[in-house]
This record gives sequence, structure tokens and C-alpha cells, in this order.
Amino acid sequence: MATPRLETARLILEPLASEDAAQIQRIFPRWEIVRYLIASVPWPYPDDAAQQYVDNVALASSREGKGWYWTLRRKASPQTLMGVICLMDIPDNNRGFWLAPEWQGQGYMMEACRAVTDFWFNVLDRDVLRAPKAAINTRSRHISERSGMRLVRLQKGDYVAGELETELWEITREEWRNMHR
Repeated sequence: MATPRLETARLILEPLASEDAAQIQRIFPRWEIVRYLIASVPWPYPDDAAQQYVDNVALASSREGKGWYWTLRRKASPQTLMGVICLMDIPDNNRGFWLAPEWQGQGYMMEACRAVTDFWFNVLDRDVLRAPKAAINTRSRHISERSGMRLVRLQKGDYVAGELETELWEITREEWRNMHR
């Protein structure tokens, strides 16, 4: 299934496109964004890394039906990319996201997570959503907690910032639907 455009009260979640790479390249390479991302993210971030990622990883995964990627944009300013959120058909790693620091702490990512999680369960009809995160990434943990997810496993993980304790969070389709009746 192709990645559809989604809307929330304040956001437009536009399917990621190749032309988004230029904005991503401008706002993404900041330590506050990349430090808790997986170690395969190059750091320092090369000048063409966003274009390479968008075209050869994200959009390739979308074409294969194994990934759904969106840019986050405020309805009040739809030309401005704030971050990216994705769903992936990868065991124990179904949702990932990043948001530029100037937009954090305003509930935008929680709003986006609700929309894509609903898509995961009610459109893609998946049984469980799992999201790993660095244990010290408290903002991400709070989103999982407020989304009704539960911690199911601790392990070590490799991040841009180095080896860190990793938490694996999950919620089932039934739990999600019970919360949103």
C-alpha cells in the first residue's frame, strides 16, 4: 500500500518525497536530533546524506511495501518540514521519528504518532507495534507511555552517541483499539 497523506488537528503528514531531502539536509544534522538514532546514521552528516537516505533507503522501502514515511508539517505553515515519522515492517522496529528541536515539547510528535499508529493497526491491520529507543531518550519514552505502550525488553543498542541501554516498547492492535473506542 502506498503511503497516504494523513492529517491531524494541527499537522499534515505528507508522504516523503525525493525533493524533501534538501529541507532534511538543512535541519537534520544536529546532535540533539541524531544522538539517539541508530549508529548507521553517519556522523558527522555528509552533505549528500539526506538525499541518499530518502532515495535509497526510505523510498526504496516504500516501493517494496515495507516502509511508510511521512514529513511533518504544520497546517499553518505546510511548506516547512519539521521532522519525519515512519512505520517499518521490521521485527521489533516498527516506528521511528525525529523532530527538529525548535518544534519539540509542543505535542506535535504525539499527534503524529497517534495518526501513524492508527494507520498501522486500522489500515495495515497489523497485530503489534514495537518501537525501540535509547533508555535515556526520555521524550521518546514519554510518547510511548502516553500512547499506552508497555516496556517489554531491555538490551544494549548502538546509537550515534555510542552503545546505550535500549528499551523495546509495544502495544497490540486490541490494546490500541480499546483505548480509542
